[in-house]
Amino acid sequence: MEVVLDQDIKCYHCGQACEDTLWMEDKAFCCHGCKTVFEILSANDLCEYYDLDKNPGIQLKQISEETYAYLDEKDIRRKTVEFDSDSFSRVRFYIPAIHCVSCIWLLENLQKLNTGVLRSEVNFARKSVTLDFNPEKVKLSGVARLLASLAYAPQISLEQEATVSVSSNKSLVIKLAVAGFCFGNIMLFSFPEYLGLDQGDESLKFTFSWLNVVLSIPVFFYSGFDYFRSAWKSFEQRQINIDVPIAVGLLALFARSIWDIVSGFGPGYLDSFTGLVFFLLIGRWFQSKTYESLAFDRDFKSYFPLAIHKLMGLEWKPVVIYDLKKGDQIRIRNMEIIPADSLLLDAEAFIDYSFVTGESRPVKVKLGELVYAGGRLIGQPVTMVVDKKTSQSHLTSLWNHAAFQKVEESKYKKIIDRAARRFTWIVLGIAVITAGYWYAVDPSQMWLIITSVLMVACPCALALAAPFTYGNMLRVFGKNNFYLKNADVIERLATINAVVFDKTGTVTHGQSPDVQWEGDLNDNQLGWIKVLTSYSTHPLSNVITKSIRKPGIGEVTKFKEFPGKGIEGEIDGSIIKIGSPAFTGFTGTLDDMSSKVFVSINQEVKGYFTITTSIRKDIKNMLSRLGGVCAALLSGDNEADKARMGGLFHPSVQLLFNQSPHDKLDFIRKLQLEEKKVMMLGDGLNDSGALKQSDVGIAVTDDTGVFTPACDGILQGDKISSLDKFMQLAKASTIILKTGFVISFLYNAIALSFAVTGHLTPLVAAILMPISSISVVVFTTVAVNWVANHKLNAATSLDYRVTTGSNLYQTKPVTTF
Repeated sequence: MEVVLDQDIKCYHCGQACEDTLWMEDKAFCCHGCKTVFEILSANDLCEYYDLDKNPGIQLKQISEETYAYLDEKDIRRKTVEFDSDSFSRVRFYIPAIHCVSCIWLLENLQKLNTGVLRSEVNFARKSVTLDFNPEKVKLSGVARLLASLAYAPQISLEQEATVSVSSNKSLVIKLAVAGFCFGNIMLFSFPEYLGLDQGDESLKFTFSWLNVVLSIPVFFYSGFDYFRSAWKSFEQRQINIDVPIAVGLLALFARSIWDIVSGFGPGYLDSFTGLVFFLLIGRWFQSKTYESLAFDRDFKSYFPLAIHKLMGLEWKPVVIYDLKKGDQIRIRNMEIIPADSLLLDAEAFIDYSFVTGESRPVKVKLGELVYAGGRLIGQPVTMVVDKKTSQSHLTSLWNHAAFQKVEESKYKKIIDRAARRFTWIVLGIAVITAGYWYAVDPSQMWLIITSVLMVACPCALALAAPFTYGNMLRVFGKNNFYLKNADVIERLATINAVVFDKTGTVTHGQSPDVQWEGDLNDNQLGWIKVLTSYSTHPLSNVITKSIRKPGIGEVTKFKEFPGKGIEGEIDGSIIKIGSPAFTGFTGTLDDMSSKVFVSINQEVKGYFTITTSIRKDIKNMLSRLGGVCAALLSGDNEADKARMGGLFHPSVQLLFNQSPHDKLDFIRKLQLEEKKVMMLGDGLNDSGALKQSDVGIAVTDDTGVFTPACDGILQGDKISSLDKFMQLAKASTIILKTGFVISFLYNAIALSFAVTGHLTPLVAAILMPISSISVVVFTTVAVNWVANHKLNAATSLDYRVTTGSNLYQTKPVTTF
C-alpha cells in the first residue's frame, strides 16, 4: 500500500478529493473507512454496488467499537428494538443517507455481509431500514456498526414515542417557494418585453434580461435540480425514467435562453423556464400530499378495530385496542393477539410469534418478562400490564408480513410499470420528430415547441389512477366494517367466481341462541365448565359461558385447545374435556346430533349441551343474490344441521359436513385446480389454512380480537349480508380504474396534438400536468363514492324487503343454568 498526497485524486467509494490517498487494487480511497467498505463488498462479491451508481458511498472515518456499545444496555435495547428473543430480533433504523437505488441494493443485501443479519427491507420514502437479525450471532450494536461502516449511520432516538421526521416535504416547499419568488420577479422584469417598449429603452431591457439570468440560476441549480439528478442517475443505470424528458426540456429551454441573452439575439424564455419549474413542483407537491392523505400505511385504528378485555374497576370490559395506554391491565385469552408491548403478570405463558416472524414456534415467557405486540397466546388466559402503546402502523405492517402475502402479483401494477417505461421513449421519439419538422418550418419556435411536447406528455395521471381508485374503495369498505389487508385484495376480489362458507360463526352466530343441558352436573361442576369455556374464543364456547349464570369456580391448569375437536383443562385435580363426541369419549348414538357439545370429567361423559344457533339476519337474501357464485358450505359439525342449511342454500351448492381443517384446505385447492378464483369465509380459528390457500380469505368476526394473520380481510359478522355488494364494488373499482386509464391516455393524446402543432406554450403545458393528475384523482374519488352510495343504499333497501317471518330467523332466549 502506498500513501500519496494529491488533491486531484477522487475516492473510488465516495468521490471526495483525497488528501492522504490509500491505494488498493489500483483504486484510490480517501480514508480507512471508505477502504474498509470496499474490502467488505469485494470480499462478499457485492461490487455490483459500484455499477449501479458511480461513487455511491458517503465519506466516513473508521467506526469505533464503542460508538454504538450503549445499544446493548438492557434498558436502551428494550426501547430500540421492535421485537426481541434469543434467536430473533427486529429493529427499525432511520438512515438519512439513503439517497439512490444503489443504497437500497446494498442495504437489502446486508445478510451477505454478516450472517447474523437475517433480512433487511428499505422504505425509501421514509429513509428507514427494517432489519431482522439473530442476536446470538450479532449484537444490536454490531448491526448499527455494520450500517455505519457502510456509510449509512443510523439516526437513533431513545424516546419511546419519538418519530424521526423526514424533511423531504419541507425541502420541496422551500424549492417551490424559491421557484415562485424567482418566477414572479422575472415576470416583472420582463414587462419591457411584454409591453413592447421602443428601442430607446434597450439599456433597460438589457439590464432586466441579465437580472432574469441571475434569478433563473437558483431555479436551475436548486429548485429544478432533482429532475436533472434523477435523469442522470437513470442514464448511469442504463435505464430511462419519467424525469428524462422533463430534464431535457428544462435544459433546452434554459440553454437557449442563456444563449439568446448572451448573444443579444433576444430576451430568451426564462419566464417560461422558471414558471415551468414552479408548476412542475406544484404538481409534485400535490402528488405527495394526495398520497399522504390517502394513507396507504394506515394506522390500526382505521384498519381493523380489534377488541381486548381491559380491567375497569373490578370488571373486565372489552375495549378497542387503540384506547389502551401504558399501565392498563389486559386479559388475553387463547389464540388472541397481544395488542401492545406488555409485561406478563402470571407465572408463565406460551406466545406464538408467527405473526411477527412468520415462523410458528411458541416461546415460553415468565412472570415480569416483556411480551411483544403481535404475539398470539397459546393456552390458558393470562393477565398483562401494557408497557408501551402500540405504534400507529405496527399491527398493520405485521398483517402485511411477507409470510402472509399471496404469491400473485398485481396485474395493474405490471401494466403501469410497463407503460411508464415505454411512454418515456415514445415521448422522446415524438420530440425528435417534432424538432425536425419545426427546424425546417420555423426554427425560432422549435425550442418552445419541443419543451411543450416534453412537458405535457407525462404518465403521472396513469400512475395515480390505481392507488386512488383502490385506496378510496378501501376507505369505503372500512367505513362499512369490511377491513382489507391492502389494495391488492380488491383487485383479486373482483375476479372471484366461487365463494365457500364455513358454518359456525359465519353463516350462524351466537346471538340469542337456545342452549339446553342434558346430563348430570352439580353446581360446582357447572362452575368448572363456565371457567373452562371462558378460556376459549370459539363461538360455541362463548355461548356456553354466557348461558351459565352461576359463578365460575376453580382455577384452570394444563389448558389446551384442539382446533376442530374441543378444549381440555384441569380444575381441582379433575380432567375436564368439552367438545365433540369423539374428543370427549362419547360412543353412543343420538337421533339428533345438531350442535351438541359434550362434557366429560375424568374420562366419564356427563352429558351434552344442545345449542341451536341463529342464522345471521338477511343472509338468505344475500345467498340468493350470489347465485351460482356460491360454491359450497364446509362445516366441521355433523350433518344434523343439513336440512336447515339445505333450506338456506341453493340445491346446486355442495353441503359438506364433518370437515377437518385439512379437508377444507384440500377442497379450496381442488376448486383452484378447476381454474376457479375462490373466496373463503370463516371464523379464522379452524380454517386458517383454507383462508390462506384461497385467493381471498375473509375472517368473519363478532367483537373479538381473534383472527388469523393469513386472512386477507376481516368482515364484521352483521355485515355478511352485504357480501355480494362488496364483491360488486370490487368489480366496479376495476371499471373505474380502466376509465381512469382512458382519461389519462386521452389527456396525453389531445395535449400532445396541441403541443406538436405549436398551439401550446411550455408554461401552459406545465400547468396542465398537475391539472391532469387532479382530474384523475377527482374522477376516481367521486366515482368510487357515487358507486358505493348507489350499491350500498340499494343493499339497504333490499334488506328491508326480506321476509322476517321465516322460521330460519326465529331465535329463542338463552337457557340459563
